[in-house]
Amino acid sequence: MYSTEFFMPRIDRLASVYLSHPLARVMRSLSAARVPILMYHSVSDSLFGKSHPYYQINCSPPVFARQMRWLRQNGYRTMDLTQMWTAMETGQDVSKTVVITFDDGYRDFYTDAFEAMRQCGFTATIFLATDRIQNTPVRIDGVDYLTWSEVAELHKAGIQFGSHTVSHPDLRSLNPEQIEYELGRSKETIEQKLGVAVESFSYPFAFPEEDKTFTQFLVGILENLGFENGVSTIIGRAGKHDNRYYLPRLPVNSWDDAALLRAKLEGGYDWLHWPQWLYKYAHHNMSLMQRASFAGSEGWK
Repeated sequence: MYSTEFFMPRIDRLASVYLSHPLARVMRSLSAARVPILMYHSVSDSLFGKSHPYYQINCSPPVFARQMRWLRQNGYRTMDLTQMWTAMETGQDVSKTVVITFDDGYRDFYTDAFEAMRQCGFTATIFLATDRIQNTPVRIDGVDYLTWSEVAELHKAGIQFGSHTVSHPDLRSLNPEQIEYELGRSKETIEQKLGVAVESFSYPFAFPEEDKTFTQFLVGILENLGFENGVSTIIGRAGKHDNRYYLPRLPVNSWDDAALLRAKLEGGYDWLHWPQWLYKYAHHNMSLMQRASFAGSEGWK
């Protein structure tokens, strides 16, 4: 399916394909139903993020098309987040179900991804940072974003749209009024442009699951604004016992060969949530200690 360039040795791939995936397949009948939510960003040859394949957020158009065909050939169907959540809550069969999401609203979805999805009969949800969506393409850091006319065209073709804030800020750096504006204004803008309710939200940047005070506070704002569900960068597949506003996802990029993609879909990548959480928890505690130390030193002055 893929050329040998995609078999670059990496710990997460080796552990997922050869250790975790076989175990997950054995344990599948004992575990509750979970649905893979795929997290894409850009479908292009532009290299985003760090050079290591684990961090890249781009998927080249030929590889993306092959991934979509592989999903189709292996019997997968797509749902949006609301359909998926309802299906899990009501005990429907969600095997061979996948949710496909795209963050940011890059224009290459329109030019390089949509046709491949359409040919496979798939749909997706795109999360828009609405300040970057204008009547003509906005270019930021050499990358174009969708226009409102393209958003409307995609919506008519069955693509769903959700909020990714207004300006894509680090929400923890904002005060409560600013956070409410970023979420509420982006939701309102998309609803006005498309004439439909916006139900889904995608958290920008790495999700701070270790900060319980902040995440609980954010749930209250999302509920008050009328959001029904949301996604995060927590690694794993989604289950009905997860927080419906912070559903985990599986990052996908050009390095996902058939073996790794299958492992991700079938639970072989879920183990990475634990080192991910430990890393964030350690940094969170270190940050708290540094603040306490700074406050103490200031007190001696």
